[in-house]
Amino acid sequence: MTKPLDKRFNAQDASAIDASVLETFPYEYAGKEIVINISTSEFTAVCPWSGLPDFATVEVDYIPRNVCIELRSLKYYLLTYRNVGIYQEHAVNRILDDLVRCAKPRWMRVKADYNVRGGIHTVASREYGRGRRRP
Repeated sequence: MTKPLDKRFNAQDASAIDASVLETFPYEYAGKEIVINISTSEFTAVCPWSGLPDFATVEVDYIPRNVCIELRSLKYYLLTYRNVGIYQEHAVNRILDDLVRCAKPRWMRVKADYNVRGGIHTVASREYGRGRRRP
C-alpha cells in the first residue's frame, strides 16, 4: 500500500507582490472617454494550500482619468505574483486595488479566467467605479 503524497511546495506570502514597479504616463486626451483593454495569458500564482501553480488569463479593462498604465511595468508587476501563495479570488481583488491606487481611473474591471484544475474552472472579476460600465 502506498502512502498518500504529503508534499507541499513553498510559496511566498503577499509581501512579495511589488506594486511599486507600476508606472503610468499622461493621458493626453483627458476628458475624452476611451476604453483600454489589456489581456495576458501568462499570469501565474500558486495555491496557498498546496503550493501548486495556478495559471490564468488576466484581463484589465479601464477608462483612464489622467494617466494610462505603462504596459511593461504591468508585466513586471504581474510577474511578482509568480511564487506567491494567494487564493484566486484574492488575487483579483489585490490586482484591482493596486491598479486603482496607481492609475485612479474613472472605471476599471479586472477579470481572471483560470485554467481548469482538478476539473474545476474558475473565473473571478471585480469592478471599480460608478455606473459599472460594461464596454
